Amino acid sequence: MPRFAANLSMLYNEHAFLDRFAAAAKDGFQAVEYLFPYAFSVQELQQQLQDCGLQQVLFNAPPGDWDAGERGLACLPGRETEFRNGFIKALDYAAALECPRIHVMAGIAPTSAAADVLQQTYESNLQWAANAALSAGVDVLIEPINTRDMPGYFLNHQEVAHQIVQRLGAPNLKVQFDLYHCQVMEGDVTRKIRHYLPTGRVGHLQIAGVPERHEPSLGELNYDYLFEVIDSVSAQCGWDGWIGCEYRPARGAVPGGTSQGLGWLQAWQESRR
Repeated sequence: MPRFAANLSMLYNEHAFLDRFAAAAKDGFQAVEYLFPYAFSVQELQQQLQDCGLQQVLFNAPPGDWDAGERGLACLPGRETEFRNGFIKALDYAAALECPRIHVMAGIAPTSAAADVLQQTYESNLQWAANAALSAGVDVLIEPINTRDMPGYFLNHQEVAHQIVQRLGAPNLKVQFDLYHCQVMEGDVTRKIRHYLPTGRVGHLQIAGVPERHEPSLGELNYDYLFEVIDSVSAQCGWDGWIGCEYRPARGAVPGGTSQGLGWLQAWQESRR
């Protein structure tokens, strides 16, 4: 049965960040993910996880200057030292929070660099990160992101991500398969789930409604059907990862807005009892 993690960067925005852990636990979530932990001490985050009985299942490595529009460093030539220092910091947080996955954002491709240089830089950084994380028991994830939400992002398609993972051959380098981004860029989501989940290369799933990135019950994707597909394929191949709920509640950051939009989750869980 799919296991769902609350993305605290997008959900429960009616609360201060550290209060979102308790709100997620109250709604029945057993795990959380979010973009970045670095604005808080590991002790603050540890306390919230412990007090609320939650698992930390994913966060991102430092992305560069987020406020200036940077969306990762991995493909950027000349930023290798910054990338490595940031990833070491991420590993320290992962160890303290017992988090088994770190997402490495590729970055916005600079138009001043040749495509082959960007690819070489990207793969070299990923190989280094995977090697650094291996002894810690941490998976390094790469995520294809759609060009509508993030124009110029270096990695956009599932097939390309899987080719990179296969080419580098690191056992702890995997793909973060976001069904929302996949639908926007490629479609054919069901067949991609059935094709990629059994390969062992998918480390994490994420969901949101398409096209507005609201609750998965809103929009053009039939998530009840997709959850059944994930359930069936997982039972056959032994995939036991988490599904991150990375969407913006349609009611926005109003009191109870996130909780009122969780009918889709409650209905799914009831159907499996």
